[in-house]
Amino acid sequence: MSDLHDLCKFSSRPITQKAVDDLKYYLKAGIPATYTIEEAYNYMNGIEEGGATTTTTPLHLIATHVPKDLSEEEMKIVNDMVTILFEYGAGWCLTDVNNDTPGCIFINRGMKDTPLYDQIVDAGVRAELLLRKVSEFDMEVLSDEEALELAARQEEAGENAAEEDTEETSETKDVAVTQEAEKEAETTELNDTSDPSFNQKAYLESKLQYKDDALVTEEGKDGVMMSWETDLMKLGSDSLFKKAEDPKDTNILNIGFGMGIIDGMINAKNPTKHYICEAHPDVLAKMKADGWYSKPNVVILEGRWQELLNHLLSSGLVYFDGIYYDTFSEHYQDMLELFDFVVGLLKPTGVFSFFNGLGADRQVIYEVYKKLVEIDLGNYGLKTEFKEVEVPQETMKKGDAKDESVWDEIRRPYWLCPVYYHPEATFHDI
Repeated sequence: MSDLHDLCKFSSRPITQKAVDDLKYYLKAGIPATYTIEEAYNYMNGIEEGGATTTTTPLHLIATHVPKDLSEEEMKIVNDMVTILFEYGAGWCLTDVNNDTPGCIFINRGMKDTPLYDQIVDAGVRAELLLRKVSEFDMEVLSDEEALELAARQEEAGENAAEEDTEETSETKDVAVTQEAEKEAETTELNDTSDPSFNQKAYLESKLQYKDDALVTEEGKDGVMMSWETDLMKLGSDSLFKKAEDPKDTNILNIGFGMGIIDGMINAKNPTKHYICEAHPDVLAKMKADGWYSKPNVVILEGRWQELLNHLLSSGLVYFDGIYYDTFSEHYQDMLELFDFVVGLLKPTGVFSFFNGLGADRQVIYEVYKKLVEIDLGNYGLKTEFKEVEVPQETMKKGDAKDESVWDEIRRPYWLCPVYYHPEATFHDI
């Protein structure tokens, strides 16, 4: 344990401005904002290989040890400390020995409604947006060592120059931390091209199995869709019709049929035209067997929306009062591409919604994506509002010998958040 780590444990009260000054001193001296207590232990005990490798950073320590009864002045000081750590490259999404991020720790301690937690979420949003720019322009990202070396060289040229550069390089380091996590996830995807949950081609080639309460991949038991989502689908269906101006000319588009839960609800409202876009051959076969192809107001678009919606948009023959999106084995980058089609196909009074499972296996990431959706759709002239809904309690527990769970026989849960953010996106001037 180093002096930097001791500082972040708040062993004495009240917490004063000295804590901020000491933190700046340690960071300006070259101690990384991501320096872990495990690294400090290994260093102080002369352990070069085989030592502890977990990642309990100063930010984790603040989240763990900050008192809950902070005064207003103390909260401001601790908030400043978190700001400074981020300026020097602290990672918002690094996990400790318990697989918790700093945001997870704040949630577990009941401190979600604090500016400290808000900073974690904002850092995640900022890092994601910066990462896109880095990827877009193929910019070179400095390693921690290179960033520190550059900061040290410029410090010799003057304190002011050093402080300015430290802020710049720390932003780059913040991106680097996120980029490392993204790259690890991307590597997993690319290396395991047979995993249907990561690779869409593998998913479309996999066999699916319809069970009483779920649609799963036959071999891997990935949960493609489950019946516990029914109430959430009802929210989506109601949203799609809420701004329809002409009942005799109401067109709805649903992307991803799955178990047909929302499509059953949509069709019961008797829209003028009900378009369904679906790519998986097993799902299409199920739709044929269940009579969807013979419904007079239903138009089946067989194939991937990436190709089919382009033709629909180019034709200019139909515009939609409601568009819903719920697919499997697609990621947020796919949704960013979808937004291009949404704004072209949605009527001025239309509503866009989707099954919001973005990052829903970790609440802090779910919060980050919520803000990203607002920002990204806002760039298209769409205002997004979220309705908070409690999810079924059975989605929050794991089964054992005495207690069944909805996740029994499912490879991994895709939902672990207590609240569902139901999205509705409409054009700003409507």
